Amino acid sequence: MITKLTRRAALASVAAFGLATSIATTASADGMTFTMATSGSETDQRSVALADVFAPMVAGFADYKPGYNGTMFAQGAELEAIARGNLTMSITSAQELAQFFPEFSIFATGYVHQDAAHQVRVFNDPLMDPFKAKVEDELGVKLLSVMYLGKRHVNLRFTREEKDIQTPADLAGVNLRMPGTDAWQFLGKALGASPTPLAFTEVYTALSTGAVDGQDNPLPTVVDKKFYEVTKQIALTSHLVDLNYIAFSKETWDAMSPDQQLIVQRAADAAAAYGRLKQLDQENNLAEFIRSQGVEIYTPDLAAFRDHVQSQYVGSEAAASWPEGLLERINELGN
Repeated sequence: MITKLTRRAALASVAAFGLATSIATTASADGMTFTMATSGSETDQRSVALADVFAPMVAGFADYKPGYNGTMFAQGAELEAIARGNLTMSITSAQELAQFFPEFSIFATGYVHQDAAHQVRVFNDPLMDPFKAKVEDELGVKLLSVMYLGKRHVNLRFTREEKDIQTPADLAGVNLRMPGTDAWQFLGKALGASPTPLAFTEVYTALSTGAVDGQDNPLPTVVDKKFYEVTKQIALTSHLVDLNYIAFSKETWDAMSPDQQLIVQRAADAAAAYGRLKQLDQENNLAEFIRSQGVEIYTPDLAAFRDHVQSQYVGSEAAASWPEGLLERINELGN
């Protein structure tokens, strides 16, 4: 299962390990070692971007050592590992950050980001400065860049004849796998489903055994993890234009020279841009392959989904932490 951390417990843990010896960045004859943990596979576009773009750009002073499929740290435990000094970097989500800082849930809200370009504008806008500063000051994690994960859609084991998804009402009673954080679980309920918390590495097996009825991910992830083998339909709900952040140890960052910091920042931005273009290209070209595997793909009533999902956030506890006027500023950047 996914490790869930309250903000108080996580920050207390960070403080407790504040004097621990760091293994995140180790000195060697050749320089430093950047360890990177992700729940994604080696062929996941984010992993490929870091390995093929980030790693070569920092190779002049640092070795890059990734751990895939949750083998280095379990999904949900990476940020705490960075904060403790046990990890250099990870690919993290707004939902995971919301476990520490609830206001980050606004970046994980259904139908808020409009597309990949909108994500970049939001991340680079001054509105993000207090968010970035808080993560650095209280967690010791620096957010370097934003990665485009894709538009998330509902993917089910049922045939369309068994379960035709046109509106949120059609998802009633569907056990939809969602990551275990509060932000993810709220989104699952807002979609009309019964969200089931489950680690990403367990999704394929859960779908094949019927432990869950479905999952939500972008089309490239459906192909990369071969979810098309254990599902029969995809409703193109586009309910979340999902993103990840390249999270980096602030302690490691501060130990580097200004030139090294510049290289790391440029490497992160270049990797994010490369991954973004690749992800968009895959999204545009994978539907036919998935259909060829016997999976039906169709578009439901998006207006019904959008109206229902956004209405669930209004006045909810999930939106209580959002800074006043921030949603409007985000919307303006998309116009």
